[in-house]
Amino acid sequence: MTDGIHPVILCGGSGTRLWPRSRADRPKPFLRLLGEQSLFEATLARCRAGDRFAPPMVVAGARHIEHVEAQGHPGMRIVVEPEGRNTAPAIALAAALLPEEAIMLVCPSDHYIADTGAFHAAVDAAVALAGQGRLVAFGIAPDRPETGYGYIQRGAAIEGGYEVARFVEKPNEALARDFVASGEFSWNGGIFAFRAGTFLEELARHRPAMAEAAREAVVRGSDNGPRFHPSASVFAGIEAESVDYAVMENTARAALVPVDMGWSDIGNWVALREAREAGEGGNVVRGATELVGCRNVMVDSDGPRVSCIGLEDVIVVVDGDEVLVMRAGDAQKVGKLGGASG
Repeated sequence: MTDGIHPVILCGGSGTRLWPRSRADRPKPFLRLLGEQSLFEATLARCRAGDRFAPPMVVAGARHIEHVEAQGHPGMRIVVEPEGRNTAPAIALAAALLPEEAIMLVCPSDHYIADTGAFHAAVDAAVALAGQGRLVAFGIAPDRPETGYGYIQRGAAIEGGYEVARFVEKPNEALARDFVASGEFSWNGGIFAFRAGTFLEELARHRPAMAEAAREAVVRGSDNGPRFHPSASVFAGIEAESVDYAVMENTARAALVPVDMGWSDIGNWVALREAREAGEGGNVVRGATELVGCRNVMVDSDGPRVSCIGLEDVIVVVDGDEVLVMRAGDAQKVGKLGGASG
């Protein structure tokens, strides 16, 4: 059980900012937004190279288990969350199910990584540090002053990476520009590596009630084939909190491995537009489309033909009987639509 790196794939959230393509019953991880694989399938594929990885553990809500099983592969273990409690409790469940010495590689299921080789090199560096008792965050090389991501400031250099000076939550634009210009900051991509036992020790130090409840939910849980069901009654009492707030921002054992791997969280339609290959005029199209005199327009249609004339920085999405039309600059507002929350 301790042989190899143990991928822990987190499948949470509803992906409302990619509505109408992403819906509550078929969220972003399971959509084929880039190429022939879904983001979830691509995540699993990155964690199967050679003999360095053990079979993955997937943590997902009950309503998404059918998607996980349909797109997963034999040998994976599925932890069925009774309800969403953010990333810290999800990771704690996985850690409690693994031997203390097992090295966990925690990955979101819905991110895009263009350079798999760079990812694997960063994994090797992070695993070495995790083996020394570090809790390692992957620091994504920033290419713009993004205000929608958290940042990590590098501290002193150590073998294979850096100390962490501090974590910074989503900054305003002026701060983001300063961070990128300084060369000292990375984006926090939500990818981590640590020993299972180390994580649980630090969780118990900083969130003792959460650590105890996660262990109890596992002890009182039940196996059903490849699925593990934690105790729903115990898990219901756990406070929802991200791993950043609960552990990474508090621990004295944090380390950073910087990596430039063509990463995107595909967090909205603009991010997806940037991840796809653009054609003439910077336009990005999928489906039956005709554009005349348009620049930086994205059209994604699963059926009806879409024709646009003289538009710039506009996004049009057609999914069944739902149509979204917006300025690209308003992409963050999609989750506020009534249909996106249904």
